[in-house]
Amino acid sequence: MNPLPTLFLSHGSPMRAVEPGPAGAAWKAIADALPRPRAVLMVSAHWETGMPIVTASAKPDTIHDFGGFPDALYRIRYPAPGAPALAARTAELLKAAGITAGLDGCRGLDHGAWVPMMHMYPGHDVPVAQLAVQPGRGAAYHLAVGRAISPLADEGVLVIGSGHVTHNLRDWIDSRGRREPLDYAAAFASWLHDTLARRDDEALVAWRERAPGAARAHPTEEHFLPIFVAWGAAGRDATAARVHEGFDGPALAMDAYAFGAPGAVRAVAATAG
Repeated sequence: MNPLPTLFLSHGSPMRAVEPGPAGAAWKAIADALPRPRAVLMVSAHWETGMPIVTASAKPDTIHDFGGFPDALYRIRYPAPGAPALAARTAELLKAAGITAGLDGCRGLDHGAWVPMMHMYPGHDVPVAQLAVQPGRGAAYHLAVGRAISPLADEGVLVIGSGHVTHNLRDWIDSRGRREPLDYAAAFASWLHDTLARRDDEALVAWRERAPGAARAHPTEEHFLPIFVAWGAAGRDATAARVHEGFDGPALAMDAYAFGAPGAVRAVAATAG
C-alpha cells in the first residue's frame, strides 16, 4: 500500500453539518479521491490538553461542544466506531519519540472531528480516533508530534488536522455583511500557501513572527496547531497542495491542504479543486 497523504481542513462553523456549502463539497471530493483508509486519526482544535492524549473508546459519543445553534444540530449523531488499536499505536509512536502521551477511554468526538467526517464518510463506517492539541507547547512541538506519528500513513491511516487557516471570531462577527476577506486574513492565507509551497519549515514554525497579520489571524493558537501535526505526519519529503480555497465571511479562511508525495497530492487537488 502506498502511503496516504495527510490533510489539513478548516472546519468552519458547526452549521457546516447541515449547511455544507463549498467546504463540505470539497471534503467529500477529497475523500472520494483518496483510497479508503483503514482508520482516521483526527487532530481537532477543540480538544486541548497538557500532553498528547488519544481517544481510545470503541464507541465514541458525538459531542455537541457549542451553544446557540438550531435544535436540529444537537440531534445529529455520528456513530462511527472508535479505533482503540490506532489510539494505542499512536501513543506508542509518540512515546518512542520521547513524547509523553496517554489514552482517554471516555471522551467522544467533538465537532472539529465529526462535522468533516460526516461529509467525508457519511456511512460512519470508518473507525476514528481523535488526538488532542497542546496550545501551551507551540508549533515546533506539534511538528515533532506529527513526525513521530508519520509511520501511520504507511499503515493505511488517514491523519487529518482540523482547525482553521485563519480564526478570529470577533472579526467574523463584527464584519458580518462584508463580502470581501479582510486584508490581514487574505494576506495570512497567501503567506501560508507560499510558505508551504517552499516547504520552509523554519518559517512555518516561526509563523507568529513571520506571517503577516498573525496576531489577528490567530488571537489564540489552538486552531492553527493541527496543521503542524498534519504537515509533520506527511514526512520530511512531503509536498503541499491547496485542495480547497475560500472564506466563511471576511475573517475565516476555509482553505484545505493535502500533504504527501507529489503525485498523491496532485491527484487530490485535481479531483477536489
